[in-house]
Order: sequence, then structure tokens, then C-alpha cells
Amino acid sequence: MAKLLLVCGLVALGFALTCYAATTYTVGGNSGWDISTDLPTWASDKKFVVGDVLWFQYSSSNSVNQVTKENYEGCNTTNVVKSYTGGNTTVTLTRPGDWYFVSGNKLYCLGGMKLQVPVQGNQLSYAPASAPQSSTGPSSLPNPSSKSDIPTSAGLSIHGGSDHVLVLSMLGTLAAMLWM
Repeated sequence: MAKLLLVCGLVALGFALTCYAATTYTVGGNSGWDISTDLPTWASDKKFVVGDVLWFQYSSSNSVNQVTKENYEGCNTTNVVKSYTGGNTTVTLTRPGDWYFVSGNKLYCLGGMKLQVPVQGNQLSYAPASAPQSSTGPSSLPNPSSKSDIPTSAGLSIHGGSDHVLVLSMLGTLAAMLWM
């Protein structure tokens, strides 16, 4: 019975090692969601996966619109998927594929204030169990003046990969050796 508990514990440890905290990205880094931010460059070195969170920080006179690809390309701010206002907005990336965001001010969008987010999925990817809800208005988030480009965690996602298979294989071998 003790050996069975040991094997179960090692399997649980293996799964724990393959988990990682989803990442919360402050859109635009220190500049935030702003006309002066080079959003394509900001996003270019990031790997967005299902379960990650985008945190938009912007002035209360601005807004963020989630739109289709066609509306993104043409900066159409009237036919939107979802509109966010209030200065602090979190959006959890719940599915793989491209996500598109534009400023609610068409002139800002035409000036480059728009963002395409390619979200990668995994066969073992799951949205975090307690993903932050999209919010508008005041919240417990810091003021836009305290912006940071340091990703923070916001839940758990399980992602499979060859390195995780190796860890599980090693744990299985260890369990088999201890079983004998």
C-alpha cells in the first residue's frame, strides 16, 4: 500500500511540474494602451497562450474595442465584438487564434493604436480555473501611473511538451525502481 501511495505521489508531482502560472501582460509595457506606444513591437517578442491575460491600462477618456480581423484592418470602431472603458481592463485569452483590439477613437486606431495578439493553444491547454473576469471601471488594480512590463501570474495552465514527457518518464522509471 505504501508503494502505491508513493507512485501516486510521484505521478501527482509530475503533473505539478508540468503546470505553470498563466502570464498577465500589461499591454504596451510601461507606456500602456496609448497612442505613443509601438504596440506591434511590444507584442513581437511575446508568446501568448490560452489562459494568459492582457491588462489594458489607459486614460478614462479612451477605450479598448475587441474587433474582427476586417474591423482591425479598417479601424472600424462601430461594429465591435466587445467594448471596454474605465481605464483598467483585463481580457483572458480563452481560445487559440488571432485576437484583435483597436482604440475606441478611430483617429488613434488609424495612428497605430491597435493590437493583434496571436494566441497559441496546446492539446493540453486549459484556461485557468480562476481566470480574472474582464472588468471595466475602478478595481483593485494599480493606477495606470504604476505601469510595469513585468509579467505576473494569474492562475494555472497545463501545457504539454517534450520536456514534460521526459520528466514524467523519469518519474515513472523512479517509481518502477522503488516498486521492486
